[in-house]
Amino acid sequence: MPVIAPMPAARPAQLPSQRGNAEETVAAGTTVDHLTETYRAHYRSLLGLAALLLDDTASCEDVVQEAFIRVHSARSRVREPEKTLAYLRQTVVNLSRSALRRRILGLKLLSKPMPDMASAEEGAYDQLERDALIKAMKGLQRRQREVLVLRYFADMTEAQVAETLGVSLGSVKAYGSRGIAALRVVMEAQA
Repeated sequence: MPVIAPMPAARPAQLPSQRGNAEETVAAGTTVDHLTETYRAHYRSLLGLAALLLDDTASCEDVVQEAFIRVHSARSRVREPEKTLAYLRQTVVNLSRSALRRRILGLKLLSKPMPDMASAEEGAYDQLERDALIKAMKGLQRRQREVLVLRYFADMTEAQVAETLGVSLGSVKAYGSRGIAALRVVMEAQA
């Protein structure tokens, strides 16, 4: 079990003087020795507290260690040494909550696989078909290609395609049907 190495306090704790002078009375902070003794006496119970809140031992140990580090850093603010254990317990609870929040956020941010996701093999076939379609599209006349791209890839209506290209609605229908017929011939020849 690791032990926190005692470090000299930044300033020695001052106890109230015998005279009772209010200006000379300064509350004593938690000393490093007291924190070390608290660690030895209560590490396992704090670990048990963290285990009730978290699910894995490594996280529990990390939380308890971090709690001791934080209380050690703020030991001068702990005015009553008997409350050190209460501060540690509260810190363990707060750190456990934070760890759980991070986990929940991490799970929400993970990308979820699509339920009908294609296998790698199907993806390869789809890519080959896409490449063949693109190659066949490049072999079409310019107007046929433009009409098919706007109609089926940009999801425009025939009227929108006619307006975009500046041609009549009948021309859009004619270019579209001829383009599809040409694609069918090329794609069937490759299959």
